[in-house]
Amino acid sequence: MKAVSIIGPKNSGKTTLGLKLARHFKDQGLTVSAVKFSHHGLNFSDSDTTEYAKICNTVGGLGPKEAFIHWTKHRFLPDLLPLLTNDVLLVEGGKSLGFLPRVLCLQGDLSDGTDWLSPELAIASVGETAVDGVPVINDLPALADTILAKGFFLPGMDCETCGRPDCRTLAAEIVAGKVTPKACLAMHNSIQVDIDGAVVGMKPFVEDIISAAIREMIRTLKGYAPGKATIKLDV
Repeated sequence: MKAVSIIGPKNSGKTTLGLKLARHFKDQGLTVSAVKFSHHGLNFSDSDTTEYAKICNTVGGLGPKEAFIHWTKHRFLPDLLPLLTNDVLLVEGGKSLGFLPRVLCLQGDLSDGTDWLSPELAIASVGETAVDGVPVINDLPALADTILAKGFFLPGMDCETCGRPDCRTLAAEIVAGKVTPKACLAMHNSIQVDIDGAVVGMKPFVEDIISAAIREMIRTLKGYAPGKATIKLDV
């Protein structure tokens, strides 16, 4: 899955950009999910999420007291991921998220500067304002291609097994081109568990427990028959 967040101040055109990208990806034959963050309550009957639902295969919403795909308590984006298994995930808002890259909408009120937008996580910006080190890509097909090439999703576990203090630090290094998403050892290890295509992050000690259990089960087959033993897990 290729994932990106769309970050910008109020009335900067985040929803407009998200809808254009969703249509572009759908026109390319890709499946698309969208997630909307809101500081207020969620109202599906007349809102931006309704517009996303007209285009996207799956839509989710995250608010301060509820989440939609309708849970009546706060949830985190990784909790929804198994339900959003599409080729592209577009996340509108969520400026505190440090485990996926972002596109900056740099128009509207920028009187507070741009540091709060965390440009170190940005793979591109849209608008008239430029930020050092972040390419301005106002051409929609080019922006879509950039998302497909550079989008990613880390588990947000901050488990430190990659050698970094948190996922945000690793994400910034991936965006800078210093490493690839495979540096995340929680998602790229010898055992991979996924739910409908969404990879579940595992700390190494969990992987070690599963590996040891499987090795011991296979060991009981020794001498049963010649050849190479293969186990396929499908739960």
